[in-house]
Amino acid sequence: MAWRHKVTRKFTLNWNWRLFFAVISLVAFGVVMVYDASSAQALNSFGDKYYFLKDQIKWVILGLLAMLAAAFIDYRWWYRMSPVILGGALLLLLLVFVPGLGVRAYGARRWIDLRFFVLQPSELAKPALIIYLSAWFTNREKGRLVSFLLLLGMVIGLIMLEPDMGTAIILSGTGVIIYFLSGAPIAQFLSLIPLGIAGGLVFALKSSYRLKRITTFLDLNSDPLGASYHIRQVLIALGSGGLFGLGLGNSRQKYSYLPEAMTDSIFAIVGEELGFLGAIVLFLVFIFLLFESVRISLLAKDNFGKLLGMGIASWLTLQTIINFGSMVALMPLTGVPLPFLSYGGSALIVELMGVGILLNISRSKNS
Repeated sequence: MAWRHKVTRKFTLNWNWRLFFAVISLVAFGVVMVYDASSAQALNSFGDKYYFLKDQIKWVILGLLAMLAAAFIDYRWWYRMSPVILGGALLLLLLVFVPGLGVRAYGARRWIDLRFFVLQPSELAKPALIIYLSAWFTNREKGRLVSFLLLLGMVIGLIMLEPDMGTAIILSGTGVIIYFLSGAPIAQFLSLIPLGIAGGLVFALKSSYRLKRITTFLDLNSDPLGASYHIRQVLIALGSGGLFGLGLGNSRQKYSYLPEAMTDSIFAIVGEELGFLGAIVLFLVFIFLLFESVRISLLAKDNFGKLLGMGIASWLTLQTIINFGSMVALMPLTGVPLPFLSYGGSALIVELMGVGILLNISRSKNS
């Protein structure tokens, strides 16, 4: 049994328990909050208050399996598979527009019905693009800005056709960060900022519902029963929580007042029930997750590991900032789920897979 003891000891020494326990804590807390925020709706719609809880537990199990698998796959394997992974993600993004396969809901085509599972390809596009760009930018080369913008534009274009502005913003920001970290001139990086802002404004102005979200952000009192209803209910929830909250399970906004209470707006339920102090603790856990992810990335053995780790850290951080920012009215609502907490399958699975890759990068630097 000596060999088994040796393997177990090596595993224990190389495993990044800080990152692991931070993520597990968020996921476990997310399961509790999904049940809390969804029980009334589940009972009303399905006659089973545990309906969404059982669904979320299923996604958690699949996500943890994906995380463990990624943690034991040498991260350099993703380098070799990067063209195939990106190609598969692009194909899936196209399939959402195929009649009979793509699912249209809430005025968007973002899902593929696989009968046993509804897949959201835009979520898979996040790690796929990060892996491909990290592999591509591992070696420095001149004159790749145009090629980078064409590739990024193709991916963003497909996502905007769904449409999914929130994911497009996250992918754009993450792509630009990876490009900059690969050693691109700072002047190019700075020039991409106004280009991105201009592009975002064009997309926003060409869509009536996105334009309404911007006008609502600028004036929360406009159209209180229409465009601004969602954010007003979010702010009511957060304001009701005060310093210490109403207590776990005592939310009033979850009773059909707050839209997307268990998905995009779950942070509002956290703030209402656990108050400002509870929200700050949650925020600090995410801050710790960011710093630990960056630390792992900087200690990676090679450029690919550094870029891949920083890409995953950027993706999760941008998504968290956008969700928090929209919930406290610092930016327009974009429909972005809160990592590890919001209800949903595709998002949670790929987020945990990303954490698994970070764990493998951390294990590799210690081996």
